[in-house]
Amino acid sequence: MKRIGACTLVAVEREPYEALVRAIAHQQVHGRAAEAILGRFIALYPGQGFPPPEAVLATDAAALRGCGFSQSKVAAIRDIAEKSAGGLVPVRAGCAQLSDAALIERLVAIRGVGRWTVEMLLIFTLGRPDILPVDDFGVREGWKVAAGLETQPKPKELAAIGEAWAPWRSIAAWYLWRIADAAKRSAFKPQ
Repeated sequence: MKRIGACTLVAVEREPYEALVRAIAHQQVHGRAAEAILGRFIALYPGQGFPPPEAVLATDAAALRGCGFSQSKVAAIRDIAEKSAGGLVPVRAGCAQLSDAALIERLVAIRGVGRWTVEMLLIFTLGRPDILPVDDFGVREGWKVAAGLETQPKPKELAAIGEAWAPWRSIAAWYLWRIADAAKRSAFKPQ
């Protein structure tokens, strides 16, 4: 922690619906490409900020494809919009009434949304302090470097190790990501 510095993790205040759509846009594409696609998507709905679910559902799939989304991403975004309009995806205030586990269980039922995506929502949108995404490559790599291991820990192994970091596992994950990044730049060696 001393070598990385103070944690600067701050949640971005947006609705879970928007965060999930943005997550789908970013899946398996470079960040700049995803932002360009999202820019075209938002431009389909002038004057609305981020398009509401009902507007997305009223949009022809071909128009969404024209933004640069694959067919499977269009299907996922429409499912997120449908589940948001129907109340399965709670608004930000409604999330406060649900536990981390309840949100994960609820949101993984949406097409294209897996546990990791919900964990990122919990950390970076809702600011939940106790999430350790053990399936995340960067988190496991960070622990490998910090602990001086030859190989990354298995997710179950890291979950067990991470129990000691509760109730601040999101902060631990943030530091592990920074350690992995620093190791890529050869700026971090375990002591």
